[in-house]
Amino acid sequence: MSTETGASDSTGGSASSSVNLESVRAVAKKDFQDSIRSWLFWGLSVFFFTLMAALAGFLSWANPDDLTTIGFISLVSQVCKLVIPLIALMLGWKSIAGERETGSIKVLLSLPHSRRDVLIGKLLGRTAVLTLSLIIGFLIGMVAVAVAVSEFSFPAYIAFLAMTIVYGLAYMSIAVSLSSLTRSTTMAGAAMFGVFVLFYIVWNSIQSALGLLMNRGYIEGVDYTATNFAGQQVERTRLPDWAQFINMVDPGNAYQNTITLFSSLSSDSIGTTFNEAAFPNGFPFFLQDWFSGIILLFWIVVPLAVAVYRFDRVDI
Repeated sequence: MSTETGASDSTGGSASSSVNLESVRAVAKKDFQDSIRSWLFWGLSVFFFTLMAALAGFLSWANPDDLTTIGFISLVSQVCKLVIPLIALMLGWKSIAGERETGSIKVLLSLPHSRRDVLIGKLLGRTAVLTLSLIIGFLIGMVAVAVAVSEFSFPAYIAFLAMTIVYGLAYMSIAVSLSSLTRSTTMAGAAMFGVFVLFYIVWNSIQSALGLLMNRGYIEGVDYTATNFAGQQVERTRLPDWAQFINMVDPGNAYQNTITLFSSLSSDSIGTTFNEAAFPNGFPFFLQDWFSGIILLFWIVVPLAVAVYRFDRVDI
């Protein structure tokens, strides 16, 4: 669907326009090709291959008889939970802020590309770099994983790769969106650092703080009966549902909770992330596996929607 590109006025605003798919494709293709020619793409591919092969070798050495595909995925996902955001934030850091800082964004917008086309094209181009490097690294590393585990499940492994790509897209959406709202790479870098601190320090601290407040009686917890290792019934207390929901909104936690979805694709099995005894009436909807996918989708769509609205109105 072709549209007329909104021209910038004297105050730097631009007329709103719908998305031109051909224009988006052109921006994404150029951004992707520029990255392919650099060391970054090949460096990422080698990194992901080395990560999978090294972890497979180490886990096989540490646990030679009992390592399963799902067990491997469960452990590797903890590493990916930290590594993927760092890579996505670095890839998206200068995507638009760098071009605004050098002034090349004006040249790009002088071509038949609207601001929305540029924003979405940059997101798709950077995501394609991360996605292709993940696919290359994971598929080559799959040989080492297949040798290391006792019974390899190809469907579960591919599902894990797909979910890791979605997780990377969520953080790439956050990164490119923030980059579009900042005037310089310094400000964009500070924003990326802030996002990382938010989800890996502040978010976890909130959960710990809520637990401390519950233990001191400032928050009313939910009592339940559980069985300990000796087979005895004991009374315990968990955080209320609203506190559990806060924890689930973190994209990293949502990503790791999707691991239970892969059990149906393998002869292996993995227990639920949450204590079933703490929820005798069944898990609330936001603790169920499918909702983790909704959370990741939220972090893809919402930052992009906010950026599209704001980027149309900022002074370039």
